[in-house]
Amino acid sequence: MPGYWILKTEPDSYSFQQLQKENPAVWDGVRNPVALKHIGQMKPGDSALIYHTGKEKAVVGIAEITSPPYPDPKEKEPGLLAVEMKAIRPLARPVTLAEIKKDSAFADLGLVRIGRLSVMPASRAQYDRLVSLGGG
Repeated sequence: MPGYWILKTEPDSYSFQQLQKENPAVWDGVRNPVALKHIGQMKPGDSALIYHTGKEKAVVGIAEITSPPYPDPKEKEPGLLAVEMKAIRPLARPVTLAEIKKDSAFADLGLVRIGRLSVMPASRAQYDRLVSLGGG
């Protein structure tokens, strides 16, 4: 059964457009223990929504996890993980955090409840709703 994820990034540091150019790319640099736990649960074929933080505060694109988790190659600290992913497509329109917070379907979504977490699961229904709000 595939998993569904939301991955947050600051677009000035690493944007969905950069992921599209690198395609595939390594998702690394995560240090938060809860976010690392989520990366550790990812599997090839899982779907991910890319969320731009900062000024945008919006879900902007769809990606797919293409590798199992492995030790972050840029870090020497044990326990830090990375995965490979590929961009699938941008959403037709960004889905803003303000929209997400207004929709009761997302009341228990980590993006609403735990604003600082960079990697979080979403239910299939939440994932589908976000994609639908973004233009399908």
